[in-house]
Amino acid sequence: METIVDVFQSVMARKPFGQVPAAEDGDLKLFKSRAITRYIVHEYAKNGTPLIYDTVKKIVPLSIWLEVEAHRFNPPAYKLIWELVAKPNFGLAADPAIILENEAKLAEVLDIYEARLSQSKYLGGDSVTVVDLHHLPEIIYLMDTQVKKIFEACPHFFAWCTDILARPSWSKVLELHKDANY
Repeated sequence: METIVDVFQSVMARKPFGQVPAAEDGDLKLFKSRAITRYIVHEYAKNGTPLIYDTVKKIVPLSIWLEVEAHRFNPPAYKLIWELVAKPNFGLAADPAIILENEAKLAEVLDIYEARLSQSKYLGGDSVTVVDLHHLPEIIYLMDTQVKKIFEACPHFFAWCTDILARPSWSKVLELHKDANY
């Protein structure tokens, strides 16, 4: 009979930090969402809509924007989601100082995004890529908060949000999410 220790060791073999998401593709074990999505878009590039470019001159700018999303956009966006969405859902009070601080940080980032999106339809180039999709989870939550005003103050950024949120594939994801009763 399998013990709790056996189960724990099995989980930790797939998820070294004990966190989700984790994925397996054959004998390849992956963890961390950005690593998983990068693997998927490279490994399955010929299935469906290509979400990565195939030339170095296009991949490098896309990689830069992946880093910007991970290190500049995500941190303040995540903190705002925690304060404006998660805490109220847990019956906790949001911290106005943290909200103001992170709204200011996010607004600074959005100025850079606005400049980029005034020259390019998508962050990674002329077609939607994995970098655009990486923003969807944060954007969908923040659009239902006071942060939407910050988004709307950047017309190119807001148009980009509207475009990527309207993608049929994203609608399917939201439907699956709703059906999962989260």
